[in-house]
Amino acid sequence: MERLLITVCTYNELENIRQLIPDLRAIAPHADILVIDDNSPDGTAKTVEEFSATDARVLLQRRPEKLGLGTAILCGFRYAVDNRYDLLINLDADFSHNPRYIPDLLKCVESCDVAIGSRYARGGGAVRWNWWRRLISVSINLYARCLLGLRTQDNSGSYRCYRVSRLAQLDWNRVISVGYAFLEEVLYRCRVVGCTFGEVPIVFENRRHGMTKINWKEAVEAVWVISLLGLQRLRKVPVHTTASDSGEDD
Repeated sequence: MERLLITVCTYNELENIRQLIPDLRAIAPHADILVIDDNSPDGTAKTVEEFSATDARVLLQRRPEKLGLGTAILCGFRYAVDNRYDLLINLDADFSHNPRYIPDLLKCVESCDVAIGSRYARGGGAVRWNWWRRLISVSINLYARCLLGLRTQDNSGSYRCYRVSRLAQLDWNRVISVGYAFLEEVLYRCRVVGCTFGEVPIVFENRRHGMTKINWKEAVEAVWVISLLGLQRLRKVPVHTTASDSGEDD
């Protein structure tokens, strides 16, 4: 069986993480669960430590402050590469990404390098989004497809399964973004080295507890980062892989 790491990035997700870890363990009993916490003042990290005391496969990485979603996901990537996992699934801590889709993602990644939990694939969707959030999501995805040459429909969601061997090919020191724009950037960088993609329909749900961290500043950053990457693509700036064999941009 392939070694699976599930990563969850947290900031003030105490009530959610109490429910999420048991749900993840039930649906993926063979997985290691790594929580990357940005010094949450609500005690999220302490609760994860309590789970770790009785389940050695629940792991915690504490970070000194809130450093951004992109850097947190990247922290999980590096942990997976360094510890020689085969697969990595990342999902949000707030139950907007229901763990029930994990088996579908694992099935999908059998035939591709990156399996995306997609709101825009046939059968997918989002529950009770207001008009501005839907507009931002649709616009960012369209922008990413146009500028970065991405053919996948959902490029701004973090619910994904990656083949770790493919993540290991990239030099992540070249990453531009630190926040939510990382989600588009990582797909672009994976695409440039020849990764294949699949999409699994998911229904994105409202968070169970706490407040969303999405705001207009993150949208502005995403537009800026996608623009910079699009310019690099036009100029055919190389993406500096760590492996000798890589794909070509087009």
